[in-house]
Amino acid sequence: MELLEAIYTRRSIRKYQDQPVEEATVRTILGAAMMAPSAGNVQPWQFIVVDDREKLARVANVHPYVGMAVQAPLGILLCGDLRLEKYPGFWVQDCAAAMQNLLLAAHDQGLGAVWTGVYPVEERVQGFRDIFALPDPVIPLGLAVMGWPAKPGQRKDRFRPERIHRNRWQG
Repeated sequence: MELLEAIYTRRSIRKYQDQPVEEATVRTILGAAMMAPSAGNVQPWQFIVVDDREKLARVANVHPYVGMAVQAPLGILLCGDLRLEKYPGFWVQDCAAAMQNLLLAAHDQGLGAVWTGVYPVEERVQGFRDIFALPDPVIPLGLAVMGWPAKPGQRKDRFRPERIHRNRWQG
């Protein structure tokens, strides 16, 4: 899949076929996520691959928008590890870039995925900490729920010229 085609056709997919995701595919997706840029190239991310049905069901109890995880074959929890930071506070941007790479790579592999935000909602952060036994300096940014899509996503043009300003705010 060409890059622009992947960007323009990737959608948040919440319904999946009952089919596992192969380990080689997971490795490819994680490798792409780890190619993301990061401040000082410190790569302050950690990933938890979740294919345990009980844990996927538990996340739906602590996050109001993760109900699809109960039926998904896979989730990848992306966390920022503050112990790896060189420039404090930039872990959020770094991990967001990694999440976008992860989503695009999943789409390229034929998977459907959705980014469900955890941070900065403290109740969600604590719930994920408890479920996955995260140490204090590791903060869950988001859970990418994924699997083979039940139906294909549709291409949609989201270009909004009124949101573009040149050299100064115009509006």
